[in-house]
Amino acid sequence: QVQLVESGGGLVQAGGSLRLSCAASRIIFSINAMGWYRQAPGKQRELVAVIDSGRNTNYADSVKGRFTISRDNAKNTTYLQMNSLKPEDTAVYYCNTKVGGMNYWGKGTLVTVSS
Repeated sequence: QVQLVESGGGLVQAGGSLRLSCAASRIIFSINAMGWYRQAPGKQRELVAVIDSGRNTNYADSVKGRFTISRDNAKNTTYLQMNSLKPEDTAVYYCNTKVGGMNYWGKGTLVTVSS
């Protein structure tokens, strides 16, 4: 069973930074695309950023220029560096990957940005 474990969330003031981590196990990490999604209260889960096996990246328009996704294949870990955080970034952030056509999710880490 694929396991994804997020960490790094917390409370931060607007304008601050956080770095989220997602440790993956039981997958061939280097060949898998990894994504970060978020879900704010009362809203649908949305894609934040994705990085593929070739380290190509894609971002939601709302985070472009502020967030950076990266991966360390030696550590089976993907990261989301979040700078210039805004109150509207408040959400539970989830790590995601797809293996054999199935989506796998971590349990999420809460990011709260105060104004």
